[in-house]
Amino acid sequence: MPLLHITRDGPVATLTIDRAETMNPLGAPGDGDEFADVCTGINRDLDVRCVILTGAGRAFSAGGDIKAMRDKSGTFGGTPPAISDGYRDNIHQMLRALYGLRVPVIAAVNGPAIGLGCDVACLADIRIASDKAKFGVTFLKLGIIPGDGGTWILPRVIGQSRAAELFFTGDVIDAATAQEWGLVSRVVPHDDLLAEAQTLAAKIAAMPPHGLRQAKNLLRQGQQVSYDTALEMAANTQAMMHHTADHAEGVAALIEKRSAEFTGE
Repeated sequence: MPLLHITRDGPVATLTIDRAETMNPLGAPGDGDEFADVCTGINRDLDVRCVILTGAGRAFSAGGDIKAMRDKSGTFGGTPPAISDGYRDNIHQMLRALYGLRVPVIAAVNGPAIGLGCDVACLADIRIASDKAKFGVTFLKLGIIPGDGGTWILPRVIGQSRAAELFFTGDVIDAATAQEWGLVSRVVPHDDLLAEAQTLAAKIAAMPPHGLRQAKNLLRQGQQVSYDTALEMAANTQAMMHHTADHAEGVAALIEKRSAEFTGE
């Protein structure tokens, strides 16, 4: 059975992690290939302007498969070098694919997002949470460390001190605390979560598609490069944007006091 259930509503693609009976564990053999295929398809489809990522059932994702860890099977089986390759070729492939999406990604966190599940949520550009959501990076409680690059991901979302507190204690925080710490931008009633995500996605998707992709790229690059480099990238990107039909449409719509209709040209 596929891991990801994909639906489309115009320019918005919704990806649902669909292993509801086991709280949507991630990292089984083949998960990396599936994420890579889906994300490559989205990147190539210029009609997609926004992605919603959520989980089926009562969890977003409970993280890695604990029974597979116990049984030393799948990605977690074999010698240490084999396990290391399993992370590189499967789990890391999944995370790289998600991080490499060129359109804005909204994580609609419908329930527990634990371990690998929390780090996957944190790779989204925007996170909104159900009031039933919980977040934790509980690797040390299992006698392991974040093998998914979580020590790189989480501090960029909530800062070094709070990330360290979560990693070192293994604590699980509720949705309200996650909002207070900046892990999510809003908390909504559970039954309203997907509708809220869809409304936000539609608002984002109404923006010029090439502009959205360029803005996401600049936001990401801005976390890594110097201010001078960011300014140079902005100048070069902006020069291209000034020559698009969408820029002309945006200016005309503002002057004419009407809503713009962006076509990606």
